Amino acid sequence: MAYQATKRNVFWNASALRLLALILLFSGLMIPCRAHADGVPKHPSSNPLSESEKVLLQGHADDAVTRLQTLIAANPQDGRAHLLLCRAFYAEELTDRAITECEAALATQPNDSKSQDWMGRVYGLKADRSGPFAGYKLASKVRTAFETAVQLDPQNDDAVNDLGEYYVSAPPIVGGGVDKALALASRAEPQLPQTAHRIRALAAEKQHDNATAEREFKAAVAVANHPDAWFDLGHFYFRRNQKDQAIEALHHAIDVDRAHGPALVDVASILAKLHTETDVAENVLRSYLASNAKTDAAPAFKAYVELGRLLEGDGDKQGAQTQFQTALALAHDYAPAKKAIQHL
Repeated sequence: MAYQATKRNVFWNASALRLLALILLFSGLMIPCRAHADGVPKHPSSNPLSESEKVLLQGHADDAVTRLQTLIAANPQDGRAHLLLCRAFYAEELTDRAITECEAALATQPNDSKSQDWMGRVYGLKADRSGPFAGYKLASKVRTAFETAVQLDPQNDDAVNDLGEYYVSAPPIVGGGVDKALALASRAEPQLPQTAHRIRALAAEKQHDNATAEREFKAAVAVANHPDAWFDLGHFYFRRNQKDQAIEALHHAIDVDRAHGPALVDVASILAKLHTETDVAENVLRSYLASNAKTDAAPAFKAYVELGRLLEGDGDKQGAQTQFQTALALAHDYAPAKKAIQHL
């Protein structure tokens, strides 16, 4: 589950008095991107809903929206189509539209764990863009949605991860708490060991116990040698200003990601922030964009913007403009791409 623009490692900013976007920060282009290709059940390739999902995962947001709106017009009670449309709008950061669609999905399938989890993510994004009072009001909705998602399916890895991030990040006044995060990790460990170690690592880091945090991030890596886990470790070192260790862990993430999946987008983001190995960052983004492993956890149009910014930093303005225009061709309402072109 990768938020953020990667998707991982958000911590509550008490002075701001508002809930950070718990999902984007550990799922977009700035924190590890866990794939969410399983947001709806799979269908035969000839099924219009399945085709719409495929288009969404490949990053063709405008096309996906058009297809899904057509399906919903024919059947307004199609909860799976509403959920996919929610995900499409979420990827484009069109918060209000995403909320409308996720609420419509839940109206027809309230006991669907994935729908509840996405509802929490969308409310979290809305809270991050609201004032203090509205943010606190939305925080309870975020928590309730995540908790319900986990109750409905304790093995929903994305939901457990999101709830753990919430508990670590949010203050007790809105239901957060490291103790809750640790209890969740213990319950999840038998079935979801990597996520359990990750939650413990985030909890330890929140308590400034960096030795335990490092040990738990490494334990997450040891579970399955997964690219997301290596990225988490590298991102931890990045936050600790341990540049050499960060780069080493990020290279491991690249090496083990044979599918060229969304973790590469996270890796590129951190390398860009380190102002180092920009050629590597560009190459991994191109590898992701050329792969069949793209998901809406790291939307292709966001990856194009990230690549464009790297090219712009290298002085290749024409190349950067091409990437930004490609992003807009996939998602014409994506504001960061519009701003990037205007900046050029």
